[in-house]
Amino acid sequence: MQAIENKELVKGGEFLVKDIPATQVFIPEEFDEEQRMVAQSCLDLLDKEVLPILDKIDKAESPELMASLLDKSAELGLLATGVPEAYEGFGMNLNATMLVTDYLGGGHSFTVAFSAHTGIGTLPIQYYGNEAQKTKYLPKLATGELKACYCLTEPDSGSDANSGKTRATLSADGKHYVINGQKMWITNAGFADLFIVFAKIDDDKNLSAFIVEKDFGGITMNAPEHKMGIKGSDTRQVFFNDCHVPVENLLSERGNGFKIAVNILNIGRIKLGASNVGGARAALNHAIRYANERKQFGTAIANFGAIKHKLAEQAVRIYASESAVYRAGQNIDDCIEAFQAQGMEEAEAKLKSFEQFAIECALMKVHGSEVLDYCVDETVQVFGGMGYSADAPADRCYRDARINRIFEGTNEINRILAISTILKRGLKGELDLMSAIKAVQAEVRQGIAPRQTDGTALSYEEAATKQLKKALLLMIGHTVQHVGEAIKDEQELLISLANMLVEVYAAESVVLRTQKLIQQRGTEACQYQEMMAKIYLQEAADQVYLNGKEVLSAIAQGEAYAQALAALRQYTELNPINAKALRRQIADRLIAEGKYAF
Repeated sequence: MQAIENKELVKGGEFLVKDIPATQVFIPEEFDEEQRMVAQSCLDLLDKEVLPILDKIDKAESPELMASLLDKSAELGLLATGVPEAYEGFGMNLNATMLVTDYLGGGHSFTVAFSAHTGIGTLPIQYYGNEAQKTKYLPKLATGELKACYCLTEPDSGSDANSGKTRATLSADGKHYVINGQKMWITNAGFADLFIVFAKIDDDKNLSAFIVEKDFGGITMNAPEHKMGIKGSDTRQVFFNDCHVPVENLLSERGNGFKIAVNILNIGRIKLGASNVGGARAALNHAIRYANERKQFGTAIANFGAIKHKLAEQAVRIYASESAVYRAGQNIDDCIEAFQAQGMEEAEAKLKSFEQFAIECALMKVHGSEVLDYCVDETVQVFGGMGYSADAPADRCYRDARINRIFEGTNEINRILAISTILKRGLKGELDLMSAIKAVQAEVRQGIAPRQTDGTALSYEEAATKQLKKALLLMIGHTVQHVGEAIKDEQELLISLANMLVEVYAAESVVLRTQKLIQQRGTEACQYQEMMAKIYLQEAADQVYLNGKEVLSAIAQGEAYAQALAALRQYTELNPINAKALRRQIADRLIAEGKYAF
């Protein structure tokens, strides 16, 4: 991976109040040859071992089938990518492991099983385990000798995870915790050897976490759940009935389980964003191939403008999500390196960095899953009647995608988390939010200056992204002023502000990526990327305006409303582009290549 010289560290959420130059962001084109080979091995695994047997996988007749596929991924070293070298892993950084998740993203139920094992199944031990626990379990998880699952959700505790009722009681001899309770929606449960289990010890307020081996006994489970999608993912209810867990298998400290759950979910969110990019890319490829093959009125439907719009728009959104997720991933990797340079242990440095970038992790989960949803829906539409047939691939893409807006915290929870964290950090002075809001308010009073550009590629678009940030800052300021502390209960307003936040981050990411590409390769070589950046920015600006207007309509009226709306419109109004013509050019490139080509 190419080094980014003289890089200034960015804090989580700081993108909103700080201008980031293109030279300071990582773009996926900078992955090195070795990393690209790993990505190709992921595609090869899907093509050879997974995609030919998707129907068999979805029948879920035996959990051993999925376990065998994980074994095959282990043979390629894919289960070990993020495990430290000291425990027989490869010690890859976050962005490199996200590349693996991305390129396995088109694997449907297999993708879910892989992500659950390498993510929420392995990472709690990797980051919170003591040396004895890491030495005992991580090498076997890296090689696939042990398969893992994660037991947090209960029938009455989903988003409110800390309300779980599963209990752990110390045995009379003090050698075991005896766990009793019920968990549900447990991925990989049917073949897992190792369970990361969250339970409250006695009457503790907060959860604790335990490493539970299946062989400890006292574990039973229901048959696999019947689900809308990801039917081949082994998902079950798990029951713990006097399950005796050695005291040395308490993970971290007593009462630290909720913190473990939150931080592991942060990691899962950004990696899910990367996986969604891969799933969206796979769906688009199905649509492109079908559009080239399907003929109506004497020509391939790929030649029709309506189809070109659908193909190009999918590509635009994928390009944006891909730009944002790897930008955020590198920011986290940089933060980890900085903490380690200060003398912090690797595991602690990673945890603090993921906590620092909880905002970006939540945004990437939301953006990626909704881009995926858009792409699979449009892929069904491109297939027409065949899209509704289970004999065509669009059906499975559509059904399997839907869970991603629920996984790792619903998108609503993640939206509220992201914007609430921005507000909290601003109030604590950890983020210079209030100064930025006051500066925007002063600019509005004095008159908003025209956008300043220097004539370089995408300089107008760069200036426009800065004004989109100002639009959001203005809306945050108005909301805080009118609602005050009650904002925490105004979920509709928080979600509208979060919608603006998602689009601001994605739009800036796609512009910065394209600027950097042009600096490296020249304008002619990046003409399609430039088109996609311009289209995405226009659409993001529209969304920022509409959500800002929604906020203003709820908190202001009369002259105050009119003045704020005028400023919002000025910040979000862009010079028009012929998006139809640009989409047609993008679509022609996709059609000629027969796949996503960027």
